[in-house]
Amino acid sequence: MKRKKWADEMNVFQKQKIVGERIIKTAVAVFITATVCHFLHLPYVFAVIIAIVTIEPTAAASIKKGVVRFPAALIGAALSMTFTFLFGQTPITYTLAAFFTIYVCHKLKLDAGALIATITAVAMIPISHDHYFLSFVERAGTTTIGLFVSTLVNLTILPAHFLKDISKRNKELLQRLAILLEHQINDLIEQRKYHNSNRKGAYRELTASLSRNELLCQYQKDEWKYHRHSIKEQRYYILERSKLEHIQQIHYYIGHLLTIPYGSFRKNDADLFELKAVMELIVERLNSPSEQVKDSYLEHINYIEQAFWELEKSRSSGKAGEENHPFSNKKMILFVLLSIADEIKEISKLENKKKQMKGRK
Repeated sequence: MKRKKWADEMNVFQKQKIVGERIIKTAVAVFITATVCHFLHLPYVFAVIIAIVTIEPTAAASIKKGVVRFPAALIGAALSMTFTFLFGQTPITYTLAAFFTIYVCHKLKLDAGALIATITAVAMIPISHDHYFLSFVERAGTTTIGLFVSTLVNLTILPAHFLKDISKRNKELLQRLAILLEHQINDLIEQRKYHNSNRKGAYRELTASLSRNELLCQYQKDEWKYHRHSIKEQRYYILERSKLEHIQQIHYYIGHLLTIPYGSFRKNDADLFELKAVMELIVERLNSPSEQVKDSYLEHINYIEQAFWELEKSRSSGKAGEENHPFSNKKMILFVLLSIADEIKEISKLENKKKQMKGRK
């Protein structure tokens, strides 16, 4: 429940940040669009609708989709006027206009503009009574105004900056991974099977969060194609992007732990104490990767590394037993912990580089 509440709070934070900016952009786009239409004596409705639905999180997305939406909207308007001319304002006209607009957009690979095109097609029918070609030209003009204004607003007003969000999410992802790792190792040691579904649910939530942060990275990269940025910002982005890649690797390794059957350890196993100790130290490092490494951490890592290679030597010498299987459960757990420790080491290097960058201010 606590984890779900935390996830909900994160979603609220992100929505407050991005949606707030988009609301402002949308309001500005609507005002400018309506003003232009007023001076040109054109109907507001279509232009305003287009301006509202074409505001995107980034300027790059707005331009990319605008190139698709404009011809799609023209297709919708043309089909709408054609069917209105043939059948008048009847139910069959609405049906055919919607159906063929979506169909043609799909065939021409204009799927991103299908919604705009369909709205345009359907909304034109009740207000077109004659002069169908002039109505088409008028709607094409208002559509152009709405698309142009929304794209211009995205380019010039409140440029998107995602670096702080990416950094904050990376830190929180590490903390959530630390919680999952701690719980899963404890469950394996104490053979608590009843938490398995909860752990897998948390893992799926982390997968979704990683995808969202990767999307923010792509947004930032695309945004810089249209806005100036400093070398320092670019370096900061590279560090955070590299950090996210290491976080993804840690997430991948923890996924292996979820496949290990419960009961892999005996209660009197000599390595249980060391295993739990190194897990706690790794969790501490995940929460504070930039902190100086403790001697006790290195000692415990060396211990489980030796235990791993001893299992490998025992297998090579031909000794029988489940633990000497090439992929025994115990060996897999040791391998995962050692691999996570290596990833944390790389993240720590990246954190130190960030500190050096901040020190140069």
